[in-house]
Amino acid sequence: MSARVAILASSSSGNSVFVATERTRILVDAGLSRRETLARLEAIGESAANLDAILVTHEHSDHVCGLPTLAKSLKIPVYLTRLTAPLIEWSEERPNVETFQAGSVFSIGDIEVASFTIPHDAADPVGFCLRAGERTVGVATDLGYLTDSIKWHLRQTDFLLLESNHDLDMLKVGPYPWSVKQRVMGRMGHLSNEVAGQFIRADLDGRTSTLVLGHLSEQNNYPELVRLVAGQALDERGLPTRLIVQEPGKLSEVFEI
Repeated sequence: MSARVAILASSSSGNSVFVATERTRILVDAGLSRRETLARLEAIGESAANLDAILVTHEHSDHVCGLPTLAKSLKIPVYLTRLTAPLIEWSEERPNVETFQAGSVFSIGDIEVASFTIPHDAADPVGFCLRAGERTVGVATDLGYLTDSIKWHLRQTDFLLLESNHDLDMLKVGPYPWSVKQRVMGRMGHLSNEVAGQFIRADLDGRTSTLVLGHLSEQNNYPELVRLVAGQALDERGLPTRLIVQEPGKLSEVFEI
């Protein structure tokens, strides 16, 4: 079984990832407006009417701002953790909400979804590994550091979307208030380019054929820096992994895995 993946957006302005097999189509997060989500799906030849479900990583607005209207109009189930569900501000009509415990595994159509806890300043944030037959798509953004559990879950992923949020020096001298800088740099914040590079050097699975680095800060990072740090790490490992840097606000290509 093969899978298709498209990153509709990945940044602090909005996050949404499309994952599909021949039978099942899922969105991971709905951080774009309904109109923009539909437009970006149309741009990759997909219709929102064919979506089967929406998975939610956590309640921050850049991951759920379009969720209430999108779920209401499509009338599809929304999967989110028991602690995250009460924090979503639904419109007058609550959609079909399916709650799960962080760390649990469940199926949507022919896709097996494995959730795992991530360290971030949200109520109950999770990442996902979506398995379609022998292919696995990993999604791990918005995390302050990489725990052993996360590294374990990301093993044997064929496609991995990983955060590379900021350059540490740019963040330190950048425009954010010091309290925000501390949050971003902290263990419940976001991964730096350097930490993403360390993961590639020490822990990236050789099976991962495509690595996408996303959730780049528009104020505290440059795509060229991300590409330089990650490219050097891949060269040191000698891995043939294809490296993609997902620029903020842009729609990715459709990846076939």
